[in-house]
Amino acid sequence: MYSDTAPPAVYSIGGRRWAKDAPGFSEAIAYAFEHRLRPRCLCRKNSDGQGIEMYVARLMDGYIVKRMPDTGCDHAPDCPSYEPPAEFSGLGQVLGSAINENLNTGETVLKLDFPLTKMPGRSQMPQTGSDSESVATDGTKLSLRGLLHYLWDQAELTKWHPGFEGKRTWGTVRRQILSAAEHKFARGDSLRSRLYIPETFFVDDREAIIARRSAQWLQALSAPGKPQSLMLLICEVKEIVPGRYGFKAVVKHVPEQTFALDEQLYRRLGRRFKSELTLWGADRDVHMVMVATFGVSGSGVPTIQELCLMPVTRQWLPVENEFENQLLIRLITEHRSFVKALHYNLSRRNSIANVLLTDTPSPVELHVVSQDHDLSTSAAASEDRSANAIQRWAWNPWQQALPALPVKKARIQPICEAT
Repeated sequence: MYSDTAPPAVYSIGGRRWAKDAPGFSEAIAYAFEHRLRPRCLCRKNSDGQGIEMYVARLMDGYIVKRMPDTGCDHAPDCPSYEPPAEFSGLGQVLGSAINENLNTGETVLKLDFPLTKMPGRSQMPQTGSDSESVATDGTKLSLRGLLHYLWDQAELTKWHPGFEGKRTWGTVRRQILSAAEHKFARGDSLRSRLYIPETFFVDDREAIIARRSAQWLQALSAPGKPQSLMLLICEVKEIVPGRYGFKAVVKHVPEQTFALDEQLYRRLGRRFKSELTLWGADRDVHMVMVATFGVSGSGVPTIQELCLMPVTRQWLPVENEFENQLLIRLITEHRSFVKALHYNLSRRNSIANVLLTDTPSPVELHVVSQDHDLSTSAAASEDRSANAIQRWAWNPWQQALPALPVKKARIQPICEAT
């Protein structure tokens, strides 16, 4: 039968065929982990006639099947393990330099271009990130925006399928980002331990939520004469406004505590993120995500040191401008499956695809043409990826209304059981 729901992943493990949602699957991948077996994803056959090789990683108190590095585009476009080529987004610039994966340990080391420590008595210039064309970004270290984009990608929050409608809540976003941060290290520390993402707030759990937050923030508490460790905040912003003294960021799900920021950072914020703030202010369905480093003063007040803003749709898909927003709305309304491209460290003037459609006979890049450039650089990039059979579709909003999207292929829902 035909279905708009995502097909279940199907693997070959030790000679047996397993659907991801089949009874006994958890035990099967635990066995594979213990005996160092490589599951095979059966979405496609590779050159040796078998499925695409995967591996099993330990995740908290369980196990998960993960794709091997650089094999995402080998999977079928509608496979849950499919990933566009790294060059599709800004990931290609930083993978292997700022992002280094170790398959033997399952750990990833990240190189950051911003500090996670504040030295006593030293004034730290707050930074919001830069899109200046005069600043060369060579991809050897992740910017604050680059880190946020990486975690969003790793959490698979850039992917959309009709079956996700109504299921992507803040609780889901938080859980997936925290899971993505596991086994990631930066500056010799666990990224997960430095990451604060507010829990969904419930009045009945108020005291327990505050206690958990306070315990986590102890590591960022300043002490006289000692370096101060900084934490990473990922949250939804309600407002950034002048306070009784100085300026403050009001964060959703943290109703009783604001985050302080100084006047210099506040003023630069309005200049650097003018387009993002304009989009946020103009569309009530757009949320604003903030990533920031922060410390906690001796009086217990969290103070932001650096920050970056990222508008997202109500489905938590990153969006850069109103034209891209129109495209995403059309895609979701027409029940399409796709991957949203992110810039990472790249300037927004670096032309990349906006979206990759994954429900077509072969993947199709969707480009929204901006006034800053034409499609010549995008065309060259696509030619470099011709081996992956990626086609292009373009919309110039300055010349035409949003055209029809590439036709979706009909798909038969497979019925898969363990054998």
